[in-house]
Amino acid sequence: MARVNTDDRIVMAMAELMRKQGYGATGMKQISEAANAPIGSIYHHFTNGKRDVAAEALRRSGAAYGELVITLLSAYDDVAQALTAAFDTAAGTIVETDWMNMCPVSTVAGEIADTEPHLRAVAAEVMTGWVEAGTTLLVSRGLGEDDARSLVEASIAALEGAFVLARTRRSAEPLHAAGRAMAAYARTMQVDRTRASTDQRPVR
Repeated sequence: MARVNTDDRIVMAMAELMRKQGYGATGMKQISEAANAPIGSIYHHFTNGKRDVAAEALRRSGAAYGELVITLLSAYDDVAQALTAAFDTAAGTIVETDWMNMCPVSTVAGEIADTEPHLRAVAAEVMTGWVEAGTTLLVSRGLGEDDARSLVEASIAALEGAFVLARTRRSAEPLHAAGRAMAAYARTMQVDRTRASTDQRPVR
C-alpha cells in the first residue's frame, strides 16, 4: 500500500473537515489530529497555516469534483441527456451517503466570501475552472460558445442550490427538478441552433 505524504494527509484532512463543518469551525488542532501530523509539521508544509491548507484543499477537491462531473457528462453525446444523468447521479449519491455535503468548495465560498479575500479568490479560480472545462465539453457537443458557457453557469448554480434544498429537506427531488429544468434549457438551445443553421442555408 502506497504511503501518503504528510502534505497530502494534511490537505485531505482539511478538505474533509471543511466539507463537514466549513472553514471557520475548523481549527489547527483538529487538522493535526485528523492528518496525524504535528502542528509544527503543518506550518512546515504550509507557512501560513490554516489559510494555506484551506487554499490547497479547495484547489485539489475542486479539481477532483470537476473532473468527476466532466467524466460523467462526457459519456453522453446529447447535452440534455448528459445533464439529466448528472443531476440524477447527484441525487442518488446524496441519498446513498445520507445527505452528505459533496464538495467543500461552494460551502466554504459562501462562508468566507466577505471575510477571507484570498480564499474567495481561490474558490473563484476553482469555479472558473469548472466553467471553462464544461464550456469546452459542450462546445464539442455542438453548442455555440456563448450558449455553452451560459448553460454551464446555470447548471452549476442549479446544482449547488439543489444540493442545499436537498440536504435541508432530506429530499432528492430538488436535484431531479433542477436536472429536468437544465435539460429543457439545453434542448431549447439545441433547437435554436438547429433553426439558425437552417435559416442560414443558401436558397437554391
